[in-house]
Amino acid sequence: MVQYLVSLITSVAIYALFALGLNLQWGFTGLINFGHVAFMTLGAYATAQLSLLGVPVIIAVGVGLFFAALLGLLIGTSTLRLREDYLAIVTIGVSELLRLVVNNEQWLNQYGQWREGSFGIQGYPLPLNFQPSPFISIVMIAILTLLAIWSEWQLWQAVSKQWKEGKEIKDKSYQPNQPISIIIWGIIATSFIVFVYVNGIIALSNYTYQAGLMLLSLLILGVIYGLLEFLVRSPWGRILKAIREDEEIPRALGKNVFWYKLQAFMLGGAIAGLAGTFFAWQITTIYPTNFEPLLTFYAWIIVVLGGAGNNAGTILGAIIFWAYDSLTRFILPQVALLDSTQIGAFRIMVIGLILMVLMVWRPQGILGKKEELTLNR
Repeated sequence: MVQYLVSLITSVAIYALFALGLNLQWGFTGLINFGHVAFMTLGAYATAQLSLLGVPVIIAVGVGLFFAALLGLLIGTSTLRLREDYLAIVTIGVSELLRLVVNNEQWLNQYGQWREGSFGIQGYPLPLNFQPSPFISIVMIAILTLLAIWSEWQLWQAVSKQWKEGKEIKDKSYQPNQPISIIIWGIIATSFIVFVYVNGIIALSNYTYQAGLMLLSLLILGVIYGLLEFLVRSPWGRILKAIREDEEIPRALGKNVFWYKLQAFMLGGAIAGLAGTFFAWQITTIYPTNFEPLLTFYAWIIVVLGGAGNNAGTILGAIIFWAYDSLTRFILPQVALLDSTQIGAFRIMVIGLILMVLMVWRPQGILGKKEELTLNR
C-alpha cells in the first residue's frame, strides 16, 4: 500500500510540473497550446536514449530540456506572429506528428541495446537506484521535512491572499467571490501535505527506488514552482500578463511582444520536457502510446481546475485530479454496473461534467482570478 501511495505522490508531482509549463504558456501569456504532450515526449525519449548511450544523467536531462525548448522555438517562430487559433492547430499537429514518428521509426536499432518504434525503450539507467546509508536516509527525511514546511507556508500564503481579495470584492458589491470554499480547499491541500509527509517518511525509512524518485520529483517541483513565482512577479512576468490581456498595450510601450511570447513558450516547453524525464523514470519503460493527446487534456483540466494564472492553483488542481483518479479507480469496479471498458469512458465523462459545473460555478478555478481568465475574452 505504501508503494502505491508513493507512486501516486510521484504522479501528482510529475503532472503538476507538466501543468505548470502549460500554465506559463496559457495562464500567464494567453498562448493556447493543445499539443503540450509533444514537449513531454521529447524530454522522455531524449533522456532515455542518451542514458542508454552512456551519457551522464544530468547531461541527458539537459539535452532533453534543450530539445523541448528547441521545439518551442520552431513552433513559436512560425506561428506566434499569427492569430491564436493557428498556434492551437499547429501544436496539435506537431504533437501527433512527433508521436507517429517515435511509433514508426526504426533507425535506433543499430545500437542493439533496445528496440524502437512500437517496442518503446527499455532498460535505461535510473537515478537514485541505490541503497543509501543511514546518514543519507536522515538527510533525505530532513529534505522532505523542509519541503513539507515550505509547501504549507506557500499554500497558506496563496489561500490568505485569495481570502482577502474575496472579501474586498464582496465589500465593494462586485461579483462575489467565495472565500469560505477557498479555505476548504486549503484544508484539503494541507491534509494532502500531511499525507505526503507521513507516507514519505515511511517510504524513505524503508528505501526503494520509487521512494527516492518521489523525493526528487517533489524537490524539483518545489524549485520550479519557486522559480516561476519569482519570474511571474518580476517585470518580465508583468509583461506576460499585459500581453495576455491586450498585447497592443505592451507593444505601444516599446516591448517586443513576439520575443516575450517566444520566451514563455520555450520555457513552458522545457518544463514539460522535464516532466517527461520524470515520467520516463517513473514508468521505467516508455512506449509511444504513453504520450497520447489525452495527457494534454489532463494538463488543461488541472490548470482550469486550480485556476489559470496561479501556480499554487495548478499544484492544487493536480492534487484534486489525482485524488479523483485514484478514488474512482477503486470505487467504480465495486459498483459492478459497468465493465472495465465502460468504466474508463465513464471516468472521463465525469471529468468533463465536473469541468462544466466548475465553469458555471467558479469559471476562474479554485485559486484563480476571474478578471485574469483568458477565456473571458
